[in-house]
Amino acid sequence: MSTLYFATAAKSAVGLVRAGNEDSALTSRSLVAVADGMGGHAAGEVASRIAITTLARESEVFTQKAVDVESADDLYSSSLPLIDATIAEYAIENPELTGMGTTLSSLFLRNGEVAALHIGDSRIYRLRGNSFEQLSTDHTVIQELLDQGAITEADVATHPQRSVLTQVLMGDGRNQIALSIYEAKADDRFLLCSDGLSGAVTDKEMKVILKGKARGTAVDALIDAAYINGAPDNVTAIVADLLDNNIHE
Repeated sequence: MSTLYFATAAKSAVGLVRAGNEDSALTSRSLVAVADGMGGHAAGEVASRIAITTLARESEVFTQKAVDVESADDLYSSSLPLIDATIAEYAIENPELTGMGTTLSSLFLRNGEVAALHIGDSRIYRLRGNSFEQLSTDHTVIQELLDQGAITEADVATHPQRSVLTQVLMGDGRNQIALSIYEAKADDRFLLCSDGLSGAVTDKEMKVILKGKARGTAVDALIDAAYINGAPDNVTAIVADLLDNNIHE
């Protein structure tokens, strides 16, 4: 039986430009998630909160040890359309929130593996030894253009469609997202963040901050780095260390 668990530190900040914070986050020993809402006014905050509260509620079932891995993965995956449907229902009841949406990036630790459920442009990174890798793929027009070779990384910062998402939870029921499964290794360090961090701090800077720092110190330093670089958006970061009960407790 796996004895691995997430030990986490998390922080969220408004940034230097936005009036409110539309990000939401979730941390536990087996599930971590970041959601970045959109829609203006209170709409984005509502959408991201729906995503996190719905996922947290569903996790009360799929994180139970008595649930087999296949069933747990099915329930975990089904939380995405459930969130989407809840957003649609809420918008019908509150027409002023029509058009709201949210990203969602999450990791579920089970049976010696980590399952990732991701939609939008919030990101999931893994630091393993000296290797720092982005596990998630942005669901953006920019990423599609990069994949096609139509633009280069140098074009991203000034491209007029740099903020356009191709998939997001906004109640339209059109998303097709599959789980990604990764081997879980003790001492892996994961970073989940909204694009307020990844858009302001380079991958190289993030790696330097994450290496050799305690997770709480690392989270503080990541947020500070976003502020130093202008923090034009809300910025949320979760550092989740994969620890072994038999060693650390």
